[in-house]
Amino acid sequence: MELNLCGIVGKSPALDEVYRILGKVAPTDSTVLVTGESGTGKELLVRALHMNSRRHGKPFVPVNCGAIPRELLESELFGHEKGAFTSAIRSRPGRFELADGGTIFLDEIGEMDLSLQVKILRVLQEKEFERVGGAKTMKADVRIVAATNRDLDEEVRTGRFREDLFYRLNVIPLHLPPLRERGDDVLLLADYFLGRFCKQKQRKKMGLPVVSRELFLRYPWPGNVRELENFMERLSILCEHDEIRPEDLPQKILDAAGIAAPPPQAAACEASGGFVWPIIAHLREKGLGLKDFLDQVEERLLLEALDEAAGVKNQAAEILGIKRTTLIEKLKKRNLAAD
Repeated sequence: MELNLCGIVGKSPALDEVYRILGKVAPTDSTVLVTGESGTGKELLVRALHMNSRRHGKPFVPVNCGAIPRELLESELFGHEKGAFTSAIRSRPGRFELADGGTIFLDEIGEMDLSLQVKILRVLQEKEFERVGGAKTMKADVRIVAATNRDLDEEVRTGRFREDLFYRLNVIPLHLPPLRERGDDVLLLADYFLGRFCKQKQRKKMGLPVVSRELFLRYPWPGNVRELENFMERLSILCEHDEIRPEDLPQKILDAAGIAAPPPQAAACEASGGFVWPIIAHLREKGLGLKDFLDQVEERLLLEALDEAAGVKNQAAEILGIKRTTLIEKLKKRNLAAD
């Protein structure tokens, strides 16, 4: 039976091995631990695991253990009873209850406190838990899949992660390779993202000529698929011609290929003193009012910061000197990638 890959793009030998293991483990109820660098697409892989399982018609419930404040994570996972804490004005089911019959995905499980790890271990072993502030034992018919970009062997060695929980989670290890180990998948993904964003933004489809494709292959993509996706969105907005030329690429990609000279636009900027203040003539030339002009400037800076930060929102916000929440609001306002 053909696998439902849930949008995973790639044909490299490294990814073929992932598909092979996925096809074997998906039909079972075995616990899976997905490892891989940040931005490799671990959630897509776990969704594919769920969609190819016997539980595919039941809920898929993802939980980012690193994004939820530690004091709230237990309530998010197991629910709470009315009056369990100050803001608990009514009883509320947790993610395990919502995932009944389906799959719960514990992303970034390496960020979880040791005290909560004990309760996750109990759910794995006994299939039961209690809501926060409750006395009733509840059952959980869920498949647990976890993911992390940390080295859990090292976390266990240093005492930051429970050894017994690690072994319970690591029944089936599934490693998602970084983009730099996936060869021509970089180009498949670049074409896929570029086509998707051009369609979304209702502009003519852009091409990636051979010289630019070579540069893409020589860059290590430290932010992996997430960095490439954000970068292609940026190019789909900012590139003014029908193909992406080397001069459209940031210096870090040129540096990776040993091309030291800055692109022509950057060189022109440096020659004029490093920065050119906009004047009214620029607005007239573009046919823009002040608000539209400032919106374009802000959007360019947002996309450049995301690109420089390899898609990591916290770092992009620091580069721009704004809060992460402010950055996400601005991205959502422009329908840019904000997940």
